[in-house]
Amino acid sequence: MGKLDQARAAIADRVEVPEVAMVLGSGLGPYADSLEDARVIPYSEIPHMPLSGVSGHAGNLVVGGRGGKQVAAMQGRAHLYEGHAANVVTFGVRLLAWLGAKTLIVTNAAGGIDSALQVGDLMVISDQINLTGTSSLLGPNDEQLGPRFLDMTAAFDARLIELATSIASDQGFELKRGVYAGLLGPAYETPAEIRMLRTLGADAVGMSTVLEVLAARHMGMQVLGISCISNLAAGIGEGPLSHEDVETTTARVRSRFESLLSGVLGAM
Repeated sequence: MGKLDQARAAIADRVEVPEVAMVLGSGLGPYADSLEDARVIPYSEIPHMPLSGVSGHAGNLVVGGRGGKQVAAMQGRAHLYEGHAANVVTFGVRLLAWLGAKTLIVTNAAGGIDSALQVGDLMVISDQINLTGTSSLLGPNDEQLGPRFLDMTAAFDARLIELATSIASDQGFELKRGVYAGLLGPAYETPAEIRMLRTLGADAVGMSTVLEVLAARHMGMQVLGISCISNLAAGIGEGPLSHEDVETTTARVRSRFESLLSGVLGAM
């Protein structure tokens, strides 16, 4: 029995088959507490599930209902910069797909690069740039999971992007749209690196997400990505960057973020 089968067997009798999977990034995990009839499974109780040692990542799988959908939400994620391999970082996303989820909503806190972005904005991800130096598809390919060579022309689902944009408009705010660049971390980028990223076409930058999207698309999931612009990137904003500021911003916009997610789930 493979690792995914072992993990699924350990929790299958504790959860219903999810329709939608979520990865809730830094400071955004409390949304999972709003799920109805929720069951909370600590990552430590799931075989092979990596733990996150980063503040703002609770480390629970929460399964419950919302918007008429059965949702499995990861409260926090593992990161490459913690020393995990790419296939370990993406284990949770692959597990949720293995449980039956067909859609992934992946969220993160990101630094704003584009001048149109302000601290506190929500941005739907239209495309991504993987600058981590690795891939969650490395190594022998398991045809049960997906193809050897993966088409990433449409990494993020166009229908879900338009749906989220419409929901945000109905709720009275503009959902920004842009390209997310994923880097290794854990150091924040230098101003020179931000100038490079802008030249490459990135609108926001962070230390997660891109490998999870690769794994999800590999397993045939449709993906919606939403970034909370928690700070302006180095050389754009004033003052030093800190994780505490990230958590402060995500807490400030949490109600808007949660309303958007609930609206999307209800309209899917």
